[in-house]
Amino acid sequence: MRTGMEQSVGWTPAMDSHGADDGRARATTPPPAVAPPPADLMAAVTTTRPPERHREAGGATVICIANQKGGVGKTTTTVSLAAALAQLGARVLVVDLDPQGNATTGFGLRVAEGDPSTYQVLVDGMAIADATLHTELEGLDVLPSSLDLAGAEVELVPAFSRELRMRRALEDARPNYDVVFVDCPPSLGLLTINALVAADQVLVPIQCEYYALEGLGQLMRTVQLVGDNLNRDLELGGVVLTMYDARTNLSQQVVDEVRGYFGVRAYNTVIPRTVRLSEAPSFGQPITVFDPHSRGSRAYQRLAREVGERLGLAIAPVEDSPLDRLLGGASPVRPSAQEEA
Repeated sequence: MRTGMEQSVGWTPAMDSHGADDGRARATTPPPAVAPPPADLMAAVTTTRPPERHREAGGATVICIANQKGGVGKTTTTVSLAAALAQLGARVLVVDLDPQGNATTGFGLRVAEGDPSTYQVLVDGMAIADATLHTELEGLDVLPSSLDLAGAEVELVPAFSRELRMRRALEDARPNYDVVFVDCPPSLGLLTINALVAADQVLVPIQCEYYALEGLGQLMRTVQLVGDNLNRDLELGGVVLTMYDARTNLSQQVVDEVRGYFGVRAYNTVIPRTVRLSEAPSFGQPITVFDPHSRGSRAYQRLAREVGERLGLAIAPVEDSPLDRLLGGASPVRPSAQEEA
């Protein structure tokens, strides 16, 4: 039987010369909780640009929410963060660039085949203002997606400057908003490239699981290529840790390692794994509307203040009380060096 010490350090049976278990225990080193991408891939996106650049010009900051790994909370983060910022008084546009259209239905909106959507904007050159839908939240609009968008990548292959379609479409929409969130599909195809070319920042949701950074190196390489050739203003705006489970040591290990690797680019707020966050989309409401006092809602409200502060929006500062950290699902903040001394 394995003892508590054997379970804590890892255990494998010792083998004799014939490969049989001789009954002796041998300690093994546990594997790391998460393997970070190569540092050289991050170097291309570590330059910091003043966040007020586009606001001074009278336009919105475009934030692309991307991660080609599926199931990490991209759409949940897009919908919840946009709603929380709108409730703080910001003018927000959500661009649903995923053919599945989950960001659209997450606001209770439905688009029939042939109705104005991101497909018409990208393929036919329709103005964003002509395809935008209003939500129940004041100051929050959505450029919806539909199944038509599934064929857009194929139809855009022979098009001239196909990777610039979204960027050009957003030029007329920027002055009307403070923030534009672009929800990307779980891939690095032409739709995601359009989002990266149009964006000022990339926000990457990372799930608090063992394979948290799996494939992130490929995303960083794509961001580097886009930044070098198509959009020199593109930067890594931040990393959001999602699906945090306080009951497991693994989640905390992932939080510690990701924060240690990304530093200040990792947001302080950690999004917890909650049932209410999973239920909200089925009711067609953001979590901040569906259950504004739930842990998930409080977490996204706190994240919205962090994002607004980084972007220079005129909103209330982050409330960094122990209660907020507890309700938000974030791990305790470590004491500073002076406090430790």
